[in-house]
Order: sequence, then structure tokens, then C-alpha cells
Amino acid sequence: MPNHEPNFITAIDVGSAKTSVLVAEVSENGLRYRGHGISESRGLRKGVITDLDKAVSCIQKAVEHAEDVAGIPIEHALIGIAGAHIRGMNSHGGIAFTRAREIGRDEIRQAVDKARTVPLPGDREILHLLPQEFILDDQPGVQDPTGMMATRLEVRVHIVTASSSATQNLVTAVNRAGVHVDDTIFEPLACADSVLRSDERELGVCLVDLGAGSCDLIVFQQGAVAHTAVIPIGGDHFTSDLSVGMCTGLADAETLKKNFGNAVPTLIPEGNEVEVPSVGDRPSRMMSQRMAGEILEPRARELFELLRENLRHAGVLEHCIAGLVLSGGASRLPGIMDVAESVLRKAARLAWPTPMARMPSFMAEPEFSTVLGMVYYGHRARLARGLQEPGFGSRMKALFARKGA
Repeated sequence: MPNHEPNFITAIDVGSAKTSVLVAEVSENGLRYRGHGISESRGLRKGVITDLDKAVSCIQKAVEHAEDVAGIPIEHALIGIAGAHIRGMNSHGGIAFTRAREIGRDEIRQAVDKARTVPLPGDREILHLLPQEFILDDQPGVQDPTGMMATRLEVRVHIVTASSSATQNLVTAVNRAGVHVDDTIFEPLACADSVLRSDERELGVCLVDLGAGSCDLIVFQQGAVAHTAVIPIGGDHFTSDLSVGMCTGLADAETLKKNFGNAVPTLIPEGNEVEVPSVGDRPSRMMSQRMAGEILEPRARELFELLRENLRHAGVLEHCIAGLVLSGGASRLPGIMDVAESVLRKAARLAWPTPMARMPSFMAEPEFSTVLGMVYYGHRARLARGLQEPGFGSRMKALFARKGA
């Protein structure tokens, strides 16, 4: 280690079910785990804060736990943004010159400014401006035009927007918990840093982050972001269905889902029975385990049918040649990948995040993919800002919006 005080990167993922805090130390050899904290989320619904005081309390709890493990105070952090208020769109813009000239930073900035001038409602803000490609004199597919000659420069970008009030409420909650927010990141974009392989991004892949409150998705094509969207169905909907269908409390339904659930009823042996607690003072009952599967399957099919239509409407379904990658806590439901493959006719795999040095083994699980990815994303952005990454990544980072590629 160098002699100066080591740097740290902290990520906070405030989800509908749990709040996770991860602290990583930046060493000469890259990132290594320093500490984490987890608390049950309160005051949130579908990624949006509904009770500020409860949200602040659960963030404080997770932060204090992470501070205890890491042995350092947490003063700054990156936070993830997700939920039904997220919108994605593609845009392009360009500039023309009277004669051929060398393309430099100023020309790229002007083209990007043209691409980002899209009309937005007053309550929305740009979260990310992500480059797809540059076009020089009708020649597409240029990744970095710096130093090239052209009479016209165009750029295609993907813009991720969020509700200003929903984002600000989350920032306020983290600030009130005693932590300054350095940056906000669309969670699937960060998650991709921990679970996707470069060949998947190139071929075309859809990363599906199945959280408790919603299903957030991002599509990569030829290495760039082609589409982002949110399907307003998450793990909580599966739990709620079980609660109603089996006449049991939500907490008991969650336990049933985790221990005995399967989105494919025929995978459950026909004679299996489970004990189902009743509501009120009534005694628990023995019920067919297959019944749980028969309740979960329609919801799983609905989720992936909505996903299929979303991808089809955006014109990216056929481009997902590498298929689907499922992440998030709700992706652990047995049988859910079978349903995904059946509905979308695409190969699917469960996302296992790239572990960090010294990290506890239990964190290398799909439910921690996002908070891990946020740390990786933050580290990559920090390197790019310091121009320590050669080529496209570093130069473009400085040019693309307040949050870049």
C-alpha cells in the first residue's frame, strides 16, 4: 500500500426490501472489501420513498453497521436509483462544418449538447447520457472520433431520465442519515459492471434486475446501452399473491415463497404438503406445495410477457442474441428461469457477481449484484476522470454529461 491514507468507495442500495451498504478500499492492486451493512427497508414502495423518517432510520442502521465492520466513518457514498419512475430514450444530434476539419473535444461536446436537448417534463432530470456511436460523414460505428477528419459529426446516445422529486427524496434521506451523496446511478447500469461479460454486451443481452418492488432492465448491443425500462412487478407481488391465495400473512407468505416456492408447478412432487400458518388465532393447515407453484406461475408468466412486449416495442428483442441475465433477490425463485426461457424463447442465466478481494462468500449472490456493481462502476468512473484509462473510456467520460458512459 502507498504511504498516503487509502481511498474508499462506498455504495448504498436502498431497495424496497433491504438497504445494503458496501465499503471497498482502493489499493494498488484494485478493489478489496472493507465492510458492509444490511438493514430491512422501511418507508419505501417500488423504489420510491413514502415515509422519509423511516427511510432515514433504515439507511442509518445499515451505514452504522458498515462503519463498525469497516472501522472507518462513512461520509460520502454513491447511491442507486431504480423504480417505476425511470424512463429511457434514444436520441441523436450533430453538427456540420463548412469544410472538413479535425474532430476535437469541442466538436464532440457540441454534438453531444445537440443530442441531449430533448424536451423533458418539468419534473424529470437526466440521470445518464450514454454514448452509442458516432457518425462521421454518414459513416456509422465510430467509437472515438478524436483526431479524425469530417465535414459532419453526429452522435447517437441513450438518455436515462428519472423523477426529480423521487431522486431528490432519496438523496435527502441519505443526507439526513449523515452521508453526502457523491453521485446517483441507475441500478441496472451499475449491476452490469458486476455480472455481464464483454462478449454478452457485444452480441446483445438483456440484464433483468428483479427486485422486491420492480423489475429494472437494461439492454446492451454492440457494447453500448440500447434500451432501459422498468416493469412494475417485483418479488413483493409474488409474495402478495401467495398471501391472498393461501390465506396467510405476508411474512409467512414470504417464508413459504423462499422455502417451498417454484414458478413451475410440475417441478414440485405431486404429494408434497407444506404447513401454512393461518391469520388470526386459527391453527395452521397442511396444504399442497403444488398450490404455491400454481399461484406463482401466472405472475411469473405475466412478468416475462410484459418484458417481452417491452423489448419488442423498443425493437431490441431480436438483438438480444446472448439472451437474458437475471439478477436481484427475486431471481432466486426456483423455476423462474424456465418461465423466462419459455416466454421469451431466449437462453437465460442467473447472474453471479464478480467477487471482490476479501469479500465474505455469502455476498457473491444475485441479491448483492447491484451494490457490488455500484462500487465497480464508481471505481471505473474515478479512473476515467483521472484519465488513467487510455482511449475512448477516459476521454468520453469527461465529455458525456454529469454522469457518463
